Amino acid sequence: MDVTQPARVRTVSAGVRRLTRIISVLALVVGPLLFLLPDQTDSLFAWTIKPPVTAAFLGGAYMTALTIELLAARERIWARARVVYPGMILFTTVTLIATLLHLDKFHFAAPGFFARFTAWAWLIIYALAPPVMLALLVYQLRAPGGDPAHRAPVPSWFRGVLVAQAVIMIGLGLALFLAPATFAGLWPWALTPLTARTVAAWLIGLGFAVAHAAWENDWELIRICMIGDIVAGALQLLVLARFAGTLQWAAPSVWVYLVFLLAMAGIGTYGVYATRRFAVRAAQAPQAAGA
Repeated sequence: MDVTQPARVRTVSAGVRRLTRIISVLALVVGPLLFLLPDQTDSLFAWTIKPPVTAAFLGGAYMTALTIELLAARERIWARARVVYPGMILFTTVTLIATLLHLDKFHFAAPGFFARFTAWAWLIIYALAPPVMLALLVYQLRAPGGDPAHRAPVPSWFRGVLVAQAVIMIGLGLALFLAPATFAGLWPWALTPLTARTVAAWLIGLGFAVAHAAWENDWELIRICMIGDIVAGALQLLVLARFAGTLQWAAPSVWVYLVFLLAMAGIGTYGVYATRRFAVRAAQAPQAAGA
């Protein structure tokens, strides 16, 4: 492994940092709205989401995004923040495609101002976000500097766990997006073609971030992703608890989903623990050398 420290470490560009904060504002609005008021999307959101458990799921996903985006915006070194960005671009692109495929479901002509406003705001934001994010990413990658020295390699067994998680999320996401009518039955509750594709966008985006974490292979560089796993798992477990009475617990898909969420939270917890353990050892090393 090359542990040579580059002459200059690439930092997060001002454009990427500003965009991350702007996206955080969107997540701050959409996330709590859907998570706390999932049964009022007919009057408060860009389209009517049924059943409400789907709206709560999407709200939890946006609140997860808010967490990782705020953490990424605080990072100064690009290598420690980049695990977020390719997945974000993929998510916004897939969401835009899903939106364009189902424009008839959106509240563009709804009588209520808020529903109509959010529908148009949704379309404009998701039309602009992918090209802007891609342009800023290209600019970021061309900035001078390199990565900090890799000091904390991830064990091969844990990388395997991350790869397995990514394959499951991306595979299911692609299935739901490409053939929602065929594969919606794999989900623990009923999905429409539009909600199947919006759920798929999150699975693909977050799954790609996990795959990226496995590729990074350094505890210091994947911390944000591990925190995202904890938040996503915890919030979606809360959604399951809240809507437990509406789910068909005799269906195997509900139990598989529950186990996956528990595993997701466990993976993130171990990842954060390992990252902190390395940070403590790294801080103690200079003291031991000088003793």
